[in-house]
Amino acid sequence: MPKLIILGTSNAIADTKRENTHMILVGRERTVLVDCASNPILRLQQAKLDVHTVTDLVLTHFHPDHVSGAPLLLMDLWLMGHQHPLNVYGFAHTLDRIEALMEAYAWKEWPDFFPVTFHRVPMDEMAEVLSCDEFRILSSPVQHYIPTMGLRFDFRQSKKVVAYSCDTEPCESVVRMAGGANVLIHEASGAFYGHSSAAQAAGIARRAEVGELYLIHYPSEKAPQELVDEASQSFDGPVKVAEDFMEIAFD
Repeated sequence: MPKLIILGTSNAIADTKRENTHMILVGRERTVLVDCASNPILRLQQAKLDVHTVTDLVLTHFHPDHVSGAPLLLMDLWLMGHQHPLNVYGFAHTLDRIEALMEAYAWKEWPDFFPVTFHRVPMDEMAEVLSCDEFRILSSPVQHYIPTMGLRFDFRQSKKVVAYSCDTEPCESVVRMAGGANVLIHEASGAFYGHSSAAQAAGIARRAEVGELYLIHYPSEKAPQELVDEASQSFDGPVKVAEDFMEIAFD
């Protein structure tokens, strides 16, 4: 039974209680880390996950709060004797920069490094990121400062769907990507360039006709109930505020 664990819910400015927004999809054969903030090994250990089970890393865009932990993840796995292949997915804009960053660390000179393969995802709506027996992950470009992907998780056995907006202004591609989803996880940083407020997230949820709305990537100064109240004015379904280490199961 796959499950999605929210590893962090903060906007770009994290605090002692909330890490930058990232999450992990745990299945029987594939474990997919979505973005890589801060100290990923520590975060995975806090979630009681075996770090060596991570098979895939999806990087939604090249902003520090979403990718700063990627070099540390690769280095720490290597130092821990990791040998299993790791697949890394993202738009070319993101992966070109990650590879250049790793080159700056001279990672190809690190001896006995485990296999890492970079997969450049086309900037098309509903482009396939990866597929396995349990789930399929699709991506669509969203509207942020730089090329950024939102994600759709289709679970094969339960037929349930989860969509994740990532960092974005309200945009039609999220409406289409999230269409009919059981859960929409949508950012709620605020109504400014490249981002969305809780009310705007709710408007997207209503138009996409999703079952539930989870708000994420919200500022620490916003009280959870304030976010719920704001979103509930525009969306009639259940509204929840994502919390660090929250688990969403899809049986």
